[in-house]
Order: sequence, then C-alpha cells, then structure tokens
Amino acid sequence: MPWLELLVAVGIGYLVGAIPSGVLIGRLRGIDPRDSGSGRTGTTNAIRTLGTTLAIAVAALDLGKGIAAVLIGNAIGAEPLAGALAGVAAVVGHVKSVFIGFHGGRGVATGAGAMLVLAPVTILVAVPELIAVIWATRLVSLASLSAATTVAIVSIALYLLGWVGAEVVVAAVLIGVVVILSHFDNIRRLLAGTERRFGRD
Repeated sequence: MPWLELLVAVGIGYLVGAIPSGVLIGRLRGIDPRDSGSGRTGTTNAIRTLGTTLAIAVAALDLGKGIAAVLIGNAIGAEPLAGALAGVAAVVGHVKSVFIGFHGGRGVATGAGAMLVLAPVTILVAVPELIAVIWATRLVSLASLSAATTVAIVSIALYLLGWVGAEVVVAAVLIGVVVILSHFDNIRRLLAGTERRFGRD
C-alpha cells in the first residue's frame, strides 16, 4: 500500500486518540483529573475524581476514539493494515497526548474500541475476564493487564484458525505492549503488594 496513506492513517489515528476526553469532561465540573488520584485521564481515575456518571462519559469517548481511528484508517488506506495501525496510534495518542504535555490514560478503553472494530470476538472474551478479575481482586490494573494479554492471545488463535488477518495480530500485540508499558508503575506496586484496590482506597 502507498506509504503516504499509511502515514496519514497513523497520524490521524494518533491525533484522534490524543483528544483528552477525561480533561475535557472534567471541565464540566471544573476538575482536572490529572491533579489527583493517579494523575491519569482514563476511566478509573475519572471515577475517583469526577464521579461515576462523568466517568462513564469518559469511558464512552475513549472507546469511541479507538473505533473512530480504525474506521478512519480503513477509509484512508486500501489495505487493512492502515486501519489496524491507526488503532494502535490512537492508543499511543491516548497514553501520550500531544495536547496535554504527553500525559494521558492507560489506553485500555481506546484499545478496546480499536479491537472492537478489528476483531469483536476478542473483546467478547476479554470483557468478562476483566469484570471477573476486578470482582475477585478489586485490582483494576491487574484486570487491565490480563485483558490486554488475552486480547493478544485470542487474536493469534483467530489468525491461526484463518478467521482474521495478520493486521489484527499486529494491532492486538502492539496495543497490548502499549497498555502494559503504560501500567509500569502499577506493575511495580502489584509486585510489591501495595497496589490500590478499587473501592477500598
């Protein structure tokens, strides 16, 4: 495929993902989620800083960014890889947003949105797991890491079965890597046994 199309898809995907949903929604209450809690702009910290209702709006917008990025990428590029890489770029944009000094969230909801377009079955498998791990442990970070890993594994399995293309595996693995790297501080706390438990901190 033409490299220009691919670069445009990735660039637009990044900019879509970089839209700081949590910060924008927070302005409705005059609160910047970066000023408290984990300092992140995603759903979990939005629940702590903005309340459940606004956090749902943040989650929906973050999910929508991943969906939009893939759809725009697909419209730009003749090959599926354009949409897949646009989805990955959206997750990178969400985690390192150029609009807020390269800060952001963890990339989970935006990644889920991208994979929802690329391979919906991966999300159908990962969401129940995410909920189960949160319910059992109250550790959102552990659940997110587990879900991201599951999405990658399921994508590989689907590819081996011939049900999805290689671009889905590329996207799932790269998104998983970005999500895991964005949880580096959580991983350290999980290993140390000091990670905050949702609803108990």
